[in-house]
Amino acid sequence: MLGMCRGRRKFVAASLALIFIPALTWLYLSSANFTVKPLPLSPLDPQSSVLIGAAAEHQDLALRLRDVEEHNHALRREISLPPRVPTHSSHHSNSRQGNQLHTHSTEEGTGDSEANKGAASGNSSDCVPQPVVNKCETIHIAIVCAGYNASRDVVTLVKSVLFHRRNPLHFHFITDSIARKILADLFHTWMVPAVHVNFYDADELKSEVSWIPNKHYSGIYGLMKLVLTKTLPSDLQKVIVLDTDITFATDIAELWVVFHKFKGQQVLGLVENQSDWYLGNLWKNHRPWPALGRGFNTGVILLLLDRLRKLKWEQMWRLTAERELMSMLSTSLADQDIFNAVIKQNPFLVHQLPCFWNVQLSDHTRSEKCYKDVSDLKVIHWNSPKKLRVKNKHVEFFRNLYLTFLEYDGNLLRRELFGCPSETDHNSENLQKTLSELDEDDPCYEFRRERFTVHRTHVYFLHYEYEPALDNTDVTLVAQLSMDRLQMLEAICKHWEGPISLALYLSDAEAQQFLRYAQGSEVLMSRSNVGYHIVYKEGQFYPVNLLRNVAMGQVNTPYMFLSDIDFLPMYGLYEYLRKSVVQLDMGNTKKALVVPAFETLRYRLSFPKSKAELLSQLDMGTLFTFRYHVWTKGHAPTDFAKWRTATTPYRVQWEADFEPYVMVRRESPEYDRRFVGFGWNKVAHIMELDAQEYEFVVLPNAYMIHMPHAPSFDITKFRSNKQYRACLKTLKEEFQQNMSRRYGFAALKYMTVDNNS
Repeated sequence: MLGMCRGRRKFVAASLALIFIPALTWLYLSSANFTVKPLPLSPLDPQSSVLIGAAAEHQDLALRLRDVEEHNHALRREISLPPRVPTHSSHHSNSRQGNQLHTHSTEEGTGDSEANKGAASGNSSDCVPQPVVNKCETIHIAIVCAGYNASRDVVTLVKSVLFHRRNPLHFHFITDSIARKILADLFHTWMVPAVHVNFYDADELKSEVSWIPNKHYSGIYGLMKLVLTKTLPSDLQKVIVLDTDITFATDIAELWVVFHKFKGQQVLGLVENQSDWYLGNLWKNHRPWPALGRGFNTGVILLLLDRLRKLKWEQMWRLTAERELMSMLSTSLADQDIFNAVIKQNPFLVHQLPCFWNVQLSDHTRSEKCYKDVSDLKVIHWNSPKKLRVKNKHVEFFRNLYLTFLEYDGNLLRRELFGCPSETDHNSENLQKTLSELDEDDPCYEFRRERFTVHRTHVYFLHYEYEPALDNTDVTLVAQLSMDRLQMLEAICKHWEGPISLALYLSDAEAQQFLRYAQGSEVLMSRSNVGYHIVYKEGQFYPVNLLRNVAMGQVNTPYMFLSDIDFLPMYGLYEYLRKSVVQLDMGNTKKALVVPAFETLRYRLSFPKSKAELLSQLDMGTLFTFRYHVWTKGHAPTDFAKWRTATTPYRVQWEADFEPYVMVRRESPEYDRRFVGFGWNKVAHIMELDAQEYEFVVLPNAYMIHMPHAPSFDITKFRSNKQYRACLKTLKEEFQQNMSRRYGFAALKYMTVDNNS
């Protein structure tokens, strides 16, 4: 009650001021016999405060008059708003938001007059409650994403949203088959709580927009936003639509709450375009699509889907596009041109957002004029083809913000939202149950835990393009690596011309280093048939067999050659293996073709181009059979003495600790994940192949050579840590027991052989 009384008193005082102050001013001027020229209110007008006459006292009076008029203007603006009811819980956040908004004026192109009135009033009082988002309300986000590069970009966008968010999120991805594959695997392994993901097939929507000629580099996917009312669920009422080249600097809930400010028939929330594109003055004969003033940028859109459907949006944009295409012939900015043409005819549809919700770092930008302090900005939009190389006085700040999320450890975003009930995730529940059953006092607990760790995985990190051969003989080389083996990639690409599937164990920051390395390599960039799959670091062990399984899982050829990254295959091995598929009837038999392994201690090796040359280097001591001096048992069954003179493939028997490099069918068993780091990881796999009755056949004219390198961290740990070796022995015994249970009598030999690792 006391607040209402104070409000009324304030209203009366302001009204009296509006009545009496101008009257007193007029009397004062009349008594002085001055003639005053009308004064503009705009502070940007260079003619402001000019008084007719040149006397100094006249100028002083004019300045005082201007102060009075500006004060009157502020009072009128304040009393035009309804009285406020004090709120205490959101006082801090609302007053802060008001201060931020107040720093952006209408002259700076930050938004409509209504938004700026709200900003001003937010500064003057904290009584009126601002709309808020319930902490458990789900925020819906729609993103069109197609291809390998866009899939990479969208991860950085998602990271920035997840970093700030306090609400459950529901992502709606409109994707092609490539992006769907990548993002589905990523979110499945990311396991972020309170995040739901749906995918919609963009290929099924192409017919809706394929009739529109489009010159934009995004192609047909740049038009997909036009059909979201038809694509998204019919019961979804509102959604935030984002481009993939967006970075959030605030909680997306602050944008979601703007829906409450829509009035009348407003159905689209958009930020004014910050370039001169739609003004048509960028170059001679520049003729853009029609737009309202500078037009609006569609990198960030608030869509009221239910109202749009009632307004028959589909019919509205189609009729507009058909009409404009008669003279424009094609779009230049994809969906943005059509959105603007519709708004030009129906201005009432748009609710103009303050520009900090879409700061556009594009060529010919005016973005620097839309803010005074970069800390006030909410969303950065890298909509220039130059991306991070765009010209802007604050570009270093924007670049650092982007790079922060680009290299941010995504594992840290697996935060629970406390206080909000979430849908049951059976995968997560089963995982937690399994982990809870492990004994934390077990000295091998960390080994056992690693077997069940879900590593965030981004398959096809770079562009991949390959069609398997039609003769069903194609072979993919499979390997895994970490950052310290990156230098091997170019050499392997020179030795193996066929498809390659690589799993890379990297941190988020290392993934970006790898990206720069790959993009700077002519050898790697010339190869489109190499699939790079990032498995992000987590835990204290190198998950070697998980990495192999990830790489195997992305093989799309009938056969795969299971190698390691520090081996160079002989020149021509790819074609030799394909011919062996036919000669040995691999399609109708269960065979594992053994490629004999050798090694050199020389960093500079004249790589042998034939078996005869290899045998010569073997005799001279330049080459050795692999690990002959430290682990003879690993490759002894290959029978190198027989291989020296063999001219036809020959069969060998499995023996304890046999771990050759083999070519097998794509359907062969996976590697056992309990073995991490160094020791028994390949041995266990070969044992499983033998248990499944694969024949081991040595190829007489095939070879591969291990190149020297510094010892890995894991082998150093194996050699120096007694507990490490003890746990490996325990895991071996458990694996052998599992084999016995799975394969019965045939697996008894694995229990009785002497396996001294």
